[in-house]
Amino acid sequence: MIVFLVGFMGCGKSTKAKQLANLLECPVIDIDAVIVEQQEMSIADYFAANGEGAFRQLENEMLKSFDYPETCVVATGGGLPCFLDNMEWMNENGVTVYLEMTPPQLVSRLHNREKRPLIKGMDDEQLLAFIIDKLEERNVFYRQSKVVINSFDLDAKALLEELETLT
Repeated sequence: MIVFLVGFMGCGKSTKAKQLANLLECPVIDIDAVIVEQQEMSIADYFAANGEGAFRQLENEMLKSFDYPETCVVATGGGLPCFLDNMEWMNENGVTVYLEMTPPQLVSRLHNREKRPLIKGMDDEQLLAFIIDKLEERNVFYRQSKVVINSFDLDAKALLEELETLT
């Protein structure tokens, strides 16, 4: 089983992917980390050098061309499900899990904003307004996930139990 974790930046995709992969005793793949390694530059630097459109295309290519093990947990970037046919592709090729959080919960977790190109330089009030706006756009895609679960204080074992109900 391939598990794709989706959700807004700061919801815990990378952390939960590692925890869940540990419980499943399988590899974890972080799409952003793979891109950083392949491109030899940070996501922020790639955005600055090439623009968001080029990044979204690269993200799409990486998602679809990666040689996934039979069982693994994949942490996606926050915007990945919302572009091209990525969400549809993930639903066809694995189990998608939306790690949902409220806008205030997300603000409370997004401290190091300088590494995140979309929120760089925002104060808490600006960030909250941005998250509310973006979630309205992105929830159309995120909610296509096979599992929707609140990830604030989510225990990886509870996530695994939720996934086991699907099999």
